[in-house]
Amino acid sequence: MALEMSPEDFERLVVDELDELPDDMIDGLDNVVFVVEDRPEDGSLDLLGLYDGVALTERDRYGFGEMPDRVILYRESLLAICADEDELRDEIHITLVHEIAHFYGIDDDRLHELGWA
Repeated sequence: MALEMSPEDFERLVVDELDELPDDMIDGLDNVVFVVEDRPEDGSLDLLGLYDGVALTERDRYGFGEMPDRVILYRESLLAICADEDELRDEIHITLVHEIAHFYGIDDDRLHELGWA
């Protein structure tokens, strides 16, 4: 059975986990917003999070006037795989690190090698 939690409580957990991330990981984020959505556009529960933007390693001309990149966490997907709040906190943390890594240009293969995918 999936864990249940209000959107407000879920967002509070996301903010708490963001606060727990190392400063050197967060300080380099430029023009990035964090968003919680219920589900991915396809309606599935398969995707826990998404980095929607251009990785630092891929940026050519980027600057003033650019829309912010987004790190999206999918609330219903994360709740569906967690049995309790401690497990949810862990999954939110892992998902944040994973998606932030994409901002820095770290691909899924490297994340698997590092144990974050």
